[in-house]
Amino acid sequence: MKATSLLNTRVISTGLALGFLTLSVVAMGHGDVTPQEVDTGALPTLGSEPLSENPFRPGNEHGEYHEEAVKVGESGYAGNCAVCHGIQAQSGGLTPDLRELEEWDDEYFIGRVRNGTGKGMPSFKDNLDQNAIWAIKTYVESVKE
Repeated sequence: MKATSLLNTRVISTGLALGFLTLSVVAMGHGDVTPQEVDTGALPTLGSEPLSENPFRPGNEHGEYHEEAVKVGESGYAGNCAVCHGIQAQSGGLTPDLRELEEWDDEYFIGRVRNGTGKGMPSFKDNLDQNAIWAIKTYVESVKE
C-alpha cells in the first residue's frame, strides 16, 4: 500500500512540475518577440507617412496587390505575431484573437502595431515598414473570411 501511495505522489509531483514549467515558458515568451524582417519585394512602396486605410484591400488604391499582400502578410505574421496571437490569428487565450476584433479599424490597427500597447505588445515601428504592417493586416483579414 505504501509503495502505491509513494508512486502516486511522485506521478502527481512530476505532473505538477511539468505543468508549472510549461506555464512559466508560456508566460516568459508572451510579448518577448524579436522582430523578423519581412520581404515585401513585389509590393509597391507606400512611403513612410502612415496611411489610415489598408491600401491592399480590394477596391483600394493598391487592391490589385491583394493576393501578393496576403502571401507577404502570412510570412510576416508567422515571424512577428504568431508567437503571441497564435497560428492563423487564432489566439490560445493569452492575447486577443485577431480574427474577432471588430473595433480594430485600419487606423487603430496601424497605430497599435507601430506604437505597441505598453502592456506586452512591443512597438514594431522601428522594425516593420507600413508595407509589411498592411500586408499582415491583409493576411489577418483573409483568415477571417
